[in-house]
Amino acid sequence: MTMTRRDLLSASAALAAAPLLGARAWGAPKPREADIVVIGAGAAGIAAARRIMAANRSVIVVEATGQIGGRCLTDSATFDVPFDRGARWLHNPDTNPMIRLGRSAGLDISAAPMGQKIRIGRRNARAGETEEFLAALVRANRALDDASRGKADVACASALPKDLGDWAGTTEFVLGANATGKDLKDVSVIDRARAPDRANAPIACRQGLGTLIARLAEQVPLALSTPASRIAWSGRDVSVETPAGKIAARAAIITVSSNVLAAGTIKFAPELPKRQLDAAAKLGLGSYDRIALQLPGNPLGLSRDDVIVEQSNSTRTALLVANVAGSSLCVIDVAGSFGRDLSSQGEPAMVAFALEWLTKLFGSEAAAAVKKSSATRWNAAPFALGAMSVAAPGAQPSRKILTEPIGCMFLAGEASHETLWGTVDGAWESGERAADAALRRIGALKDEPVAPAPVTKRRRAAPGRSARAPIN
Repeated sequence: MTMTRRDLLSASAALAAAPLLGARAWGAPKPREADIVVIGAGAAGIAAARRIMAANRSVIVVEATGQIGGRCLTDSATFDVPFDRGARWLHNPDTNPMIRLGRSAGLDISAAPMGQKIRIGRRNARAGETEEFLAALVRANRALDDASRGKADVACASALPKDLGDWAGTTEFVLGANATGKDLKDVSVIDRARAPDRANAPIACRQGLGTLIARLAEQVPLALSTPASRIAWSGRDVSVETPAGKIAARAAIITVSSNVLAAGTIKFAPELPKRQLDAAAKLGLGSYDRIALQLPGNPLGLSRDDVIVEQSNSTRTALLVANVAGSSLCVIDVAGSFGRDLSSQGEPAMVAFALEWLTKLFGSEAAAAVKKSSATRWNAAPFALGAMSVAAPGAQPSRKILTEPIGCMFLAGEASHETLWGTVDGAWESGERAADAALRRIGALKDEPVAPAPVTKRRRAAPGRSARAPIN
């Protein structure tokens, strides 16, 4: 039976409300064929699989790593609270379906109660200094917005005001490395302008975003530790080769990161079109890592979820989230070119920097209080190769290119979202969008026809009202 989009949305809602399986679906024997095969069990892959299941079509998700979540990875063992090693926030509470789905699954999802402070050396910025910094941010944002409306796409760095003074470095860090994982010289001003403001009202899941994705995957047929090595494709079907054997399907949804796609980690026969490969390369992932420190007794004297940045004119800086969820866990984020160089030196060097940075801002007693540490290194993760996609100057159209079908294959993931790139929300929405496209391809979904207007004698419209009824 072919479903309409309205039928599919109703079925998706029913799937969300259904009780979770007592035994995980990925514990069952893995099928060798399916209507649609999904590569990757991150947010995009799980969203796509759920959408396909709601359409009553068979699906199998193959995941290269041993866990669900992709770049949403929650570590619940190292510290006394869950530590999100990858994505940390959800956004857009009015439109993001993951928030409702997570709450329906019994997870604690709420606005993150963050306070923000600026350090100048070993003291907090005074009120007047904070106002100067905020004014610099406003001026910088306005200049970037103005530049995005120009005739040519340029690097964000070239559009910044030249007279930001002592706050220039901090402004560049906050708007560049910390927001995107890349320095502003490597960021398209148009790409940045099309992304809605993500600083307001971030949403946190107390159990962790990795836990959220895994919970939403509990009904999904999954094969973990099963990397796709080769995909043979045509306009009619696909065959995915894995260490566990081949999977035949009528369509495929590929959710690997833009860096993995461009690196050729998965071989394609025939090869992927140069148009898509070039687009992926122009949406290279930024560098964003976390150094987590356990600091019992609150030696920093900060409140729950306080966010700290420093006045700095060097890229050798970071952002601190203190006392995560009211615990003793503090997380130092390093990003951009400095973060990439630091991460390449290994975890000991990353922890050493974190202790040095804490000492500079809070004194040696703070660094001495650290009891346990852990650091992420996403650039070295072979099935991620970085953090979030960022369009190079001139490359913003590449995002739309990634949404174009390739035979019976469809790409998904945050890199393919034109506005919500770099977010879990964007990855999820892209997965649903790709699933709809794949279902249409195999004839399982059709758009509802627009009912023809009844042929009746037209009446004179009442004063002040339109003669045409609104379309819902």
